[in-house]
Amino acid sequence: MTERQSLRSQSRQLHNNNNNDGRRQRKQQSVQYESDTINKVQTASPIAKRKKENSQKQVVDDKDKTPKWEPNRWRLQLQNIREMRKAGDAPVDTMGCSELSDRSVSLQIQRYQTLISLMLSSQTKDQITAAAMEKLKNHGLTMDNVMATSDKQLGELIFPVGFWQIIDLSVYNSNLDPRYKSCAMRKAQYIKKTTAILIEKYSKDIPATIDELKALPGIGPKMAHLIMLSAWNKVVGIGVDTHVHRISNRLKWVKKPTSDPEKTRIALEEWLPREEWKDINRLMVGFGQTICLPINPMCSTCLNKTICPYGRRGK
Repeated sequence: MTERQSLRSQSRQLHNNNNNDGRRQRKQQSVQYESDTINKVQTASPIAKRKKENSQKQVVDDKDKTPKWEPNRWRLQLQNIREMRKAGDAPVDTMGCSELSDRSVSLQIQRYQTLISLMLSSQTKDQITAAAMEKLKNHGLTMDNVMATSDKQLGELIFPVGFWQIIDLSVYNSNLDPRYKSCAMRKAQYIKKTTAILIEKYSKDIPATIDELKALPGIGPKMAHLIMLSAWNKVVGIGVDTHVHRISNRLKWVKKPTSDPEKTRIALEEWLPREEWKDINRLMVGFGQTICLPINPMCSTCLNKTICPYGRRGK
């Protein structure tokens, strides 16, 4: 091979090598580009991330901001009620049903006594309920003893529960109205029937669910919710009696006026935060006993007089 041919051969070889290197480099760049493209698709940019997060947050916020009705200024009204109730001087504070069981007996018997006190309290002043409970405890307020007591004697022990008009037993004349005795006898029969069920079905204890309590003779929704709280220390709903019913309507804590305590309970539970349920009955009952009275409420001394729809009405 001549020198010129040798140089031409080397030149072609170098050219081929360069072409191969260029093709490999272009292929690598293409693969890298494709990889970068995939990564870009899989890993969003910071701006895209923020847009996505804001979009998700907006969906959550939109759900959370679903219009939920609540009364105007209810937190301030409740704060004022707490302030007015600080003294703890209402009848419910010392003679309420949660205060009437004998603390020296077993918890099982205490639960039964709490149930009985609530059965007696319907349409009855706290003072009358407390006096009847004292007589029952002195007699022996256990399931066995109640079942061994005749209906007549049991009716005499709880007499005259059932009539809210009676405030002072010392001036009460049992001969004035025979309805008092018939009401006491009716409650005595409820107590005997309920006690028999407790012995047979619940091993001398009381039910621990709201539905089982409401199935007992003489136990309505209000009593059942208060029993769950006082006897079992469980908050499953709001106990609404005549005081809570009246005050909730006066403050307009219900969307529209309610005709009975059960409708008021349902309306309150729709908006009142659950952490307020435990204390709301005792707060409002005491408030209703001392200031927001059924007749001639003491609006002039009430801290809510300027923010209460009912109180402003008298201006």
